[in-house]
Amino acid sequence: MFVLYETPAGYAIFKLLDDNKFKEIDNLYLEFETPEKANKIVKLKHFEKFADTTEALSAATAAVEGKLSKPLKKALKRLVVDDVQNELLVADAKLGNAIKDKMSLQCVANTSVQELMRCIRTQSESLLSGLPKKEMTAMSLGLAHSLSRYKLKFSPDKIDTMIVQAQCLLDDLDKELNNYMMRVREWYGWHFPELGKILTDNVAYVKTIKLVGMRENMADTDLSDILMEEVEQKVKEAAEISMGTEISEEDISNIQSLCDEIISITEYRTHLADYLKARMMAMAPNLTVLVGEQVGARLIAHSGSLVNLAKHPASTLQILGAEKALFRALKAKKDTPKYGLIFHAGMVGSASIKNKGRISRSLAAKASLATRVDAFGDDVTMQLGIDHRAKLETRLRMLEEGNNKRLSGVKAKAKLQKFHAVSEVKTFKVATDSTLPSTSSKKLKAEDEAANAPSPKKKKIEEVEPEMGEPSTEKKKKKKKKNKDESAAEESMMDDSVAAAEEETPTSTKKNKKSKAKKAAAEQDDE
Repeated sequence: MFVLYETPAGYAIFKLLDDNKFKEIDNLYLEFETPEKANKIVKLKHFEKFADTTEALSAATAAVEGKLSKPLKKALKRLVVDDVQNELLVADAKLGNAIKDKMSLQCVANTSVQELMRCIRTQSESLLSGLPKKEMTAMSLGLAHSLSRYKLKFSPDKIDTMIVQAQCLLDDLDKELNNYMMRVREWYGWHFPELGKILTDNVAYVKTIKLVGMRENMADTDLSDILMEEVEQKVKEAAEISMGTEISEEDISNIQSLCDEIISITEYRTHLADYLKARMMAMAPNLTVLVGEQVGARLIAHSGSLVNLAKHPASTLQILGAEKALFRALKAKKDTPKYGLIFHAGMVGSASIKNKGRISRSLAAKASLATRVDAFGDDVTMQLGIDHRAKLETRLRMLEEGNNKRLSGVKAKAKLQKFHAVSEVKTFKVATDSTLPSTSSKKLKAEDEAANAPSPKKKKIEEVEPEMGEPSTEKKKKKKKKNKDESAAEESMMDDSVAAAEEETPTSTKKNKKSKAKKAAAEQDDE
């Protein structure tokens, strides 16, 4: 049974002399208390030394990834030739599987092997004869540094300090250019004030002054390389009727020197902007796709580094650059700002005023994710940023059109139904209490309908009854017909009684007349 022991100087292969000691792992450390005891347990059979640090780094990286390196393969070939039936104790299970596949050698990796490796490490100086302690320390330090660089995958394109400095220099150049242009326009404006109103582009204005000089030379100078034909014609016409003052040649030479400085600074600024864009695409491609290289560089410069920016949550990234306004609002207990440096992103600028806050919040969330991928991801591409930008553009389009869809996982609000209260108070019908037959049934029905009619403020919502309710309507119609027949019979009875009364009245008058005539005849007979 053999033991594969890895060192910064090379691979050591020990032969286990007593297999029974390997089974008793609880007290195995007692057998390695002294070098003499350790030499009775294991014995060095072969040591494969690394040629240089590069070979050591390649072997270490191969062992980390679970692969078989060339020095290890070379050392194991001799072991396979000499002892075919023996087992190999390996600390790493992945490395043991690789050796088993390539060399057809039985490998063992378990807790007992780990304990044996610890014991060998305690007496490595005595077991590995011929390697001084200083040399071993130097080789271990060099291998540790090399392996750390390899794990970090160090690249000069990932240095965010260059981006911070370039963005700060770009801002300083913009300020200087604005100051210089303001000075040139004011200085040359005394001589040719009309030129500033015609030419609004700073570069064209400076190049025209550099080429022409005095305004008297404007008519004889060809400006087709700088200006369009229409603009050139306007400039020449304005030069003929200009109201400016006369200046000397020395003044013009100083103005032209300042124009040379402005042109050179402008060219350098363009070169610096291209350099910044290339750096941002190499270092933070997803953040650059989302917010642009200028805004992304300002965010990195404001936070200090890309890693610091990745540690910020989306809410902090949204208001980064508006700290004064934030604390002022918190102190005054007013509304906090909705955006900081992210306001200058193209997507926020294209949104309407009412949607700027919403889109800036969404953009900050996506930019926070993109920054973390750029800072901590391996083999970073800009695909994540492209996908997020497409989603944000779709959301912005929905917000602008007003089609604000319900988010997933949020329950829709129930529609409110309007219910109108109907009064259930019943009024006493006075007409029904009367026993006189003078009131007709039609008047009673009219009074009933007026009593049951709802008030104008509380209207009852009538619903259409289903087809099952048709029999009930037929019953109501039959009842109405019966009521009408009864009312008609009552009216006929009342009419008969009235007619009988009218017939009785003339007969009574005739009887009275006869009685009076008899009385008068009797009186005459008495006389």
